[in-house]
Amino acid sequence: MRRRSPLPPAPLPQRDGIDPVRVRLPADPGGAWGTVRDHLVERFQGAIGAGRVDDMLRTGRFVGVDGVLSGGEPYLAGRYVWFHRDFAPEVPVPFEVGIVHRDERIVIIDKPHFLATTPRGRHITETALARLRRDLGLPALQPAHRLDRLTAGLALFVVRPEDRGAYQNLFSGRRVRKEYEAVAPYDGEVALPVTVRSRIVKEPGVLAAREEAGAANAESRIELVERRGGLGRYRLLPTTGRTHQLRVHMNGLGLPILNDPIYPVVDDPDPDDFSAPLQLLAKVLEFADPVAGCERRFESGLRLTAWDACPMV
Repeated sequence: MRRRSPLPPAPLPQRDGIDPVRVRLPADPGGAWGTVRDHLVERFQGAIGAGRVDDMLRTGRFVGVDGVLSGGEPYLAGRYVWFHRDFAPEVPVPFEVGIVHRDERIVIIDKPHFLATTPRGRHITETALARLRRDLGLPALQPAHRLDRLTAGLALFVVRPEDRGAYQNLFSGRRVRKEYEAVAPYDGEVALPVTVRSRIVKEPGVLAAREEAGAANAESRIELVERRGGLGRYRLLPTTGRTHQLRVHMNGLGLPILNDPIYPVVDDPDPDDFSAPLQLLAKVLEFADPVAGCERRFESGLRLTAWDACPMV
C-alpha cells in the first residue's frame, strides 16, 4: 500500500483558538482552472462571492507553503492553500470553564451549560476548545470525547497529538465509567433503579432523537438518589454513548430532565437565553490512564441549580 505523505504544517497561526482552513487543490484533467484564483473563485463564490475572494487575495488572506498567494500563480493540483474564515459575531456564554486537572498529557474541565465542546454550526469561538487553546496557550489541544452543549460537567482534552488516539480509544472502547446527575420530576409509580435498553436513532438535521424497534444500541442505569417534593435527584450511569441517550431514556420513563428544550416537546428556545440550564451534569469520570498507567477518578465541582433551589421537606 502506498504511504501518504505527511501533511505540511499550517503556515498560519490559530486565530481565536481556531485553526486555519486547509484546502488541497484537486485534479483538473480538463484544464478548467488556469490559475489558483480561478479555482478559488469557482469554489467559494457561492458562499462569499467572487468579489470577496478577490478582496481576500488582495489583502494576503490566502497562503501557501511558500507564502502569501496573489491568485495569479499557475494552477497546480495537490497544492495546499490555507486561510482564516471570517467568524460571525457570537454572544459570549457568561460562564467560566473550570479546570479540574491539568498535567503534561491531559486537561480535565468542568464545562458550563450552554458552551459547546468543539466548533460546530453557529458556535465557533464560543466553545470550550477555542477558549482553552487561547487561555491555556495550548494550540494543539484536542477533545477526547464530546459533551452536549446543554450538558454541564466533566470533559477530557488531550494536550499532545500523539496521545489523542489512546484517550479517544478509552471512550470508543467503553473503558470509561461515566456518572451523571440529573434533576427531574419524581414519580412513585416508576420503579427504580432500572436499566433501560433501547434502540436510539438520531437523524442529521433533526433536533430530537427517537427510540424505535430493533436491536438495542443504548443502555443506561437510572437510580433515584433522593426526593424533594415533586422533584427527584437521579444518578445516571450510561454504558453506551448515543446522542441524547440519557435525555431520551429519562423521557421514556416519564421523567423528562428539567429544562430540557427537546424532550418531551421540541421548544427550540433562543440559543442566547442562558436563564434555564438543562439540569444534567456529567459528574464523574473514572478510567485507567492509557499513557500514565494509573487509575484516574475526577469529580465535577458544579452543582445543579434547580436542586439547590428546591426546598427540603
